Amino acid sequence: MFSEYDVIVVGAGHAGCEAAVAAANMGSKVLLITMNMNTIAQMSCNPAMGGVAKGQIVREVDALGGYSGIVTDHTMIQFRMLNRSKGPAMWSPRAQSDRMLFAAKWRRMLEEHPGIDFWQEMVREIIVRGDVCCGVKTGLGIEIAARTVILTNGTFLNGLIHIGEKQFGGGRAGEKAATGLTEQLVQLGFESGRMKTGTPPRVDGRSLDWDKMELQPGDEHPGKFSFTQTPRLQKQRPCHISYTTPEVHELLKTGFDRSPMFNGRIRGLGPRYCPSIEDKIDRFADRDRHQLFIEPEGWETVEVYVNGFSSSLPEEIQYKALKKVPGFENVKMFRPGYAIEYDFFQPTQLRPNLETRRIRHLFFAGQINGTTGYEEAASQGLMAGINAHLSHTAREPFILKRSEAYIGVLIDDLINKGTDEPYRMFTSRAEYRILLRQDNADIRLTPLVAGLGMHDLDQRMARLKTKEADIRQLKSFVSSTGVSPDLINPFLEKMNSAALRQQVKLKTILSRPHISLHQLASYLPELNTLLQKLDEEVITGAEIDLKYEGYIQKEQEQADKLHRLESVRLDPELDYQKILSLSSEAREKLQKLKPLTIGQASRISGVSPADVSILLVMMGR
Repeated sequence: MFSEYDVIVVGAGHAGCEAAVAAANMGSKVLLITMNMNTIAQMSCNPAMGGVAKGQIVREVDALGGYSGIVTDHTMIQFRMLNRSKGPAMWSPRAQSDRMLFAAKWRRMLEEHPGIDFWQEMVREIIVRGDVCCGVKTGLGIEIAARTVILTNGTFLNGLIHIGEKQFGGGRAGEKAATGLTEQLVQLGFESGRMKTGTPPRVDGRSLDWDKMELQPGDEHPGKFSFTQTPRLQKQRPCHISYTTPEVHELLKTGFDRSPMFNGRIRGLGPRYCPSIEDKIDRFADRDRHQLFIEPEGWETVEVYVNGFSSSLPEEIQYKALKKVPGFENVKMFRPGYAIEYDFFQPTQLRPNLETRRIRHLFFAGQINGTTGYEEAASQGLMAGINAHLSHTAREPFILKRSEAYIGVLIDDLINKGTDEPYRMFTSRAEYRILLRQDNADIRLTPLVAGLGMHDLDQRMARLKTKEADIRQLKSFVSSTGVSPDLINPFLEKMNSAALRQQVKLKTILSRPHISLHQLASYLPELNTLLQKLDEEVITGAEIDLKYEGYIQKEQEQADKLHRLESVRLDPELDYQKILSLSSEAREKLQKLKPLTIGQASRISGVSPADVSILLVMMGR
């Protein structure tokens, strides 16, 4: 019934979809297996992509040939660039999406790919011969052979849903859990654990009083995620903001004795940075209100997502408390919030290419690795798909450095440090934030993946070369053009900036705070003519490079020092237990994780600078 596939992807969430297209675009014959073809790329939680650090990841996925940015651009209903008041390293794009259009667009793009086949069924086992994964076995007992397998099971592995004192198996509301795989992997020697995540109630937008809430519109000039020729948003739907009240808190507290989070029924750890409403009330008892973001689910639906009100309290408690939120006095609830527990596997059991250490040709991506969020999952799926193809074609793995991408930070953190709570990306996790901006993701990453032979990157590379040439032209003009005091002082006076006493280069003026190229162009006709010929993305990139040149150079020098450690390779067969000069903790961690380089070893929890020095001496450095 089935021929052998190059890559089988188990699960069609955000990680699975990106894994399938990445492997297929590399030239692999791919089978995507899902328990429900109607929920491909489902937005299980909030209908949004991007956000702080997450927006950078979506742009990196796009720069590497992934589809998440393209799908988002085609289906967004609102766009905002967050953190505009901060430096460009912190700017983070975020889009509200139409939930139904998002999933439909993803499915259509997958079905249009000639290299991807589909099968709807549960996978209960992987087929292992010796220490090599060579296929999967389904619930019907069908064995399907493959050179590599990628598991992207999301929250479905032994998923358990909690609403108050009620609990039932499920990987998502209305969908059954996946069973069998965890038990087999544990028998094979893998270390598993339990995690928890949650979701808020969905409500009927027709029952809300929008006038009692704060309006949160999108950007006046909305941006986009993809570096390709995707459409720009022409109209937007607003979001709104409301707040809980002391009365809401008191009503929620009446259900705490029946909360699975407080009475011990939930064993898995949830995300600290995205707590449930009951957790926020318990942990921040001194606060009398919490912010709620009221987000529409799409263009053609009245369903609304109450962001900030995640809960596993009994449904009647959720409903009574919601009615006390300003604007929600007559609310009608579509479905209550719930918590879900699921199995994950410690990511320290993975190699840097996301292949498992224990079983060759088996890859993990997404929430199975202890992460949370569509963006984190998508990036892992993309990297697993690329590396699965490289693995079965006997080529070197594709690994991103921490100084090259947020994706590199994400994977490096996971495989070296592991996680005991759902991992999400923050800008603070990256040491080289000025290098890893959202605006330059294509410059950083597209040339790297183009060298791997990924399909359909010729147009991307042509656009990139044009962009880089335009940025160089603009930077050269600004660096070499002089401006006289007579010409520019009226502008500087208007900006409350110190007047010039002699002619200086335009770059000197631009380096002043709160002065932009567009502002200068209104006083400098030659600059204005040049800017009118260039894309806004080019202008932004050149301006950031010029304004932050010193910081960028300093950060690049620091990254280069780290690269020297990365170039010192360690013997994968080295017995660290015999190196008695290392601390006992370092010996234990190094023996377990078997780092590939000195740089990787230095980032393992429990390995001190003194231990790194000992390894360098041992390597003759």
